[in-house]
Amino acid sequence: MRRIGVEERRARIGRRHRLAASAHAADAVEAAAAMVALHATDPATVHLSIAARVPGSDVAATERALYDDRALIRLLGMRRTVFVVPTGFAPIVQAACADDIATKQRRLLVKHLTEAGVAADAESCGVWLRAVEESTATALALRGSATAQELSADEPRLRTRLSMADGKPYAAAPYVTSRVLFQLAVDGRIVRGRPVGTWLSSQHQWSPAEAWLAGGLGAKPTAEEARVTLARSWLTAFGPGTATDLQWWAGWTAGQTKKALIAVEAVAVDLDGQVGYVLPGDEEPEVPVEPWVAFLPSLDPTPMGWKERDWYVGAHKSKLFDSTGNIGSTVWADGRIIGAWGQPESGAVRYQLLTDVGRETEALIEAEAARWTAWLAGVRVTPRFRSPLEKQISAQKS
Repeated sequence: MRRIGVEERRARIGRRHRLAASAHAADAVEAAAAMVALHATDPATVHLSIAARVPGSDVAATERALYDDRALIRLLGMRRTVFVVPTGFAPIVQAACADDIATKQRRLLVKHLTEAGVAADAESCGVWLRAVEESTATALALRGSATAQELSADEPRLRTRLSMADGKPYAAAPYVTSRVLFQLAVDGRIVRGRPVGTWLSSQHQWSPAEAWLAGGLGAKPTAEEARVTLARSWLTAFGPGTATDLQWWAGWTAGQTKKALIAVEAVAVDLDGQVGYVLPGDEEPEVPVEPWVAFLPSLDPTPMGWKERDWYVGAHKSKLFDSTGNIGSTVWADGRIIGAWGQPESGAVRYQLLTDVGRETEALIEAEAARWTAWLAGVRVTPRFRSPLEKQISAQKS
């Protein structure tokens, strides 16, 4: 079993994740494809992740790819998370991950509807849900695109309240609107279009999938075929990684993960005592790239590509992740995290290093901070998931 050590794993990141200058992507679609998928729970992440990998990229170029050319698309996928993927890859994510999520979420929503007394029993609640879904889909088709608020005006049953955690201090009675739209989205029937407001807005117009794309998301492979394709894409971008890494990243079961690794004929390698996997023919050392640094946003796909992160995070996890395991904004050098960045009130990009990197690397970091300050042009991005170190940096006086 060939050994692939930490230094070699780090060396792969610069080229494969398009972060070294000699490996930058040509456009937003190429950047997204290189990473398999871009996290989109925080709308700013998509734009910043692309700008970190595409020289000269700006918000307008990413918006064109998303909303005009529609070469990129937002959808629910791995781990019930919103991602942006190349449009042609959407059927793979749908079949490999979203369809299973849709089944589980429908069952859960029917349970919550039953507990709220929306209908006499679970079967009746299931019928009620289907009726509301169809009515909502029809209203959306008639409008062409609409916000959640507009759809709830067309279909009053979307204002039905659930009863969550009844009797607990955190009890809530939310409208069913977001849950129904989530279900339609994870079923692949509707898609998120343009944001309502600026590129930092998390509210989007909804459109029928068939109206957004000719033929909707397109023909799907079988779930097993799609998992094989997704595993191969993940290994291309993130290999070597462990079975645990892939299982976590994809949100699969252990059995699904094992079958996918067998199907791609993954080659076992030694990751300093752990068994990792690469694609056949990918066992050889990576061709070195020049020294590089990168400022990556919260939830960027690079740090979120593996479950086991010590080899690139080091001893600084408590400063870089929030309490639920979401990574904040980070500063990278040659395949490892060396600090974090944030924006005080002035909007200028500031950083704090967690390790000594030497004068040459620090000069690269200074230049990158200045580039990001110019790119953001006074727009202050507050991550949805904030790490302790990012909060500390952003609270500083400018």
